[in-house]
Amino acid sequence: MTRLSFDVNWDYRCPFARNAHEHLVAGLADGADWEVGFVPFSLSQVHVEEGEPAVWDDPGKASHLIAMEAGIVVRDRHPEAFHDVHLGLFRARHDESKDLRDEAEVRRVLADNGVDPDEVMAEIADGWPLETFRKAHESSVNDHQAFGVPTFMVDGQAVFVRLTTRPEGNAELARATIEHVVTLAQSRPELNEFKHTTIRR
Repeated sequence: MTRLSFDVNWDYRCPFARNAHEHLVAGLADGADWEVGFVPFSLSQVHVEEGEPAVWDDPGKASHLIAMEAGIVVRDRHPEAFHDVHLGLFRARHDESKDLRDEAEVRRVLADNGVDPDEVMAEIADGWPLETFRKAHESSVNDHQAFGVPTFMVDGQAVFVRLTTRPEGNAELARATIEHVVTLAQSRPELNEFKHTTIRR
């Protein structure tokens, strides 16, 4: 298979994003020949009511963004630690039922994965992670009509995908899952919706 190049968005609040990003990280760790862009997306912004301020401009929503901003800082400033922090934040939210609006929880995940929390929080206070977040979200919406996570963006196509499996240490499953999604998006753009009516447990 030739090298796959694609983007995938995320918000730590979504369990389906957790599933997809666990597959992504497991496949990359296993040496998959993928070039992946990790794109932040705000579910809080998606749910802003008409007439209300955008989440980026609402001081009352600052805590809703802190985990995502931390992920952006680590992605851009400490890429060697990004995958561990990324999965750590998903794990804190979905496996440990932690509230990622709590700065202390975000700091804990950063420290547990070898990243200085004070350094990350200083970068957030500088303001550039919020602006990066806003631009990435707005680009996904304007260029791809993205409405949720995870959305895979490849060769001008964008597909919203709900994966019900987690890799659970199975790198072969992770690679096959992601490659099926990406190649289907590339090769069958006419397949607009394909949804099982029941979920196999």
